[in-house]
Amino acid sequence: MKNVRTEKRAAQGVSQSVEPALSAAFDWWLFAIMLSILGMGLVMVFSASGIVAEQMNGDKYYFFKRQLVFALFGVAGLWVAALLPRAWLYKMQYPALFFTLLLMLITLSPYAPAINGAKRWIPIGPVFIQPMEFVKIALALYLAYFMSVKQDLIKTFSRGVIPPFAVTGLFCFLLLLQPDFGSAVVLAVLLFFMCVAGGTRFIYLFFSVALACGGTMGLAIASPYRLRRLLAFLNPFEDAHNTGYQLVQSLLAIGSGSFFGVGIGASKQKVFYLPEAHNDFIMAVLAEEMGFVGVSVVMLLFGLLFWRCYRIIMAQKNLRDRFTAFGITTILAMGAAMNLAVVTGMAPPKGVPMPLMSYGGSNLLATMLCVGLLMNYSRTMDAWTKSC
Repeated sequence: MKNVRTEKRAAQGVSQSVEPALSAAFDWWLFAIMLSILGMGLVMVFSASGIVAEQMNGDKYYFFKRQLVFALFGVAGLWVAALLPRAWLYKMQYPALFFTLLLMLITLSPYAPAINGAKRWIPIGPVFIQPMEFVKIALALYLAYFMSVKQDLIKTFSRGVIPPFAVTGLFCFLLLLQPDFGSAVVLAVLLFFMCVAGGTRFIYLFFSVALACGGTMGLAIASPYRLRRLLAFLNPFEDAHNTGYQLVQSLLAIGSGSFFGVGIGASKQKVFYLPEAHNDFIMAVLAEEMGFVGVSVVMLLFGLLFWRCYRIIMAQKNLRDRFTAFGITTILAMGAAMNLAVVTGMAPPKGVPMPLMSYGGSNLLATMLCVGLLMNYSRTMDAWTKSC
């Protein structure tokens, strides 16, 4: 009975937060910053992909035009998320989980093609959907629900730890089957931060991190090639023509940019030297063409974006609102931090795109859905907070 009363109180808190959300204005600063980063991303996608697109598709605007279409769909999705009644949103945690789980299972079926040795995409007409990008949002919604509604159970092991770890572990297992080790790490990190925010006991978190590190080492030892790739970032120049090739080219691009860069469109590394120049390593091309100044501008914009996200999180009075906004912000922050860490050689090379900048429809749409949800939560901020 106590658990039932707790869930009823949480549900009442959700319903009380809906009315203010429908009466207040959006955080237009957040929207403007997002558009600024997106605009720079479109410019860099065109610059980084033009030569490759012309050789592969006979149209140097091929990737740019597709990214522009993805952006338009993303804007539509953003406004749907921003205007969505919160009571509706809070009925989606389980449907979203089951739907993304179904998509993950489809990637492992014969219907999904293997690209570069991995089955991570679902072909739908002329586009390929990567379910992992939407798994992050579904998992954040579920964890926010669990951490808020189950607060009286969160410090227990059987009912406060096992359920969220089991759900996250299932998705991580499916990602490892694709295989996509990097994305499994992303979900594990998201779970960790949500547990920290939710109040999970430190001892449980300590042992879970220890088990995760042990599992990672086990997977690396079981596959010598994976171990070499994981350790390549420590000294990429030792194996510059194999496991360290991509990182070496990225570092050469960054170093070539100096302070002001070589100019938009003048990058040499993007001309068949740097793989995935318009995808995961687009920041390396930006560093080469726009130099330290250009990278600083992008970092300043992301800093402002996360500052607005922080203000939105702290302005939420309802616990579930705050946890959901925190989870969505964590998704964006992890994407930016992990992409920069890979591009600069601070982490092993893994397929983590830069939010709003890297080419890719699934990531762009999911990122703009996240921004839309944060704009939804910004409607519960007071006018003074928005202006600060």
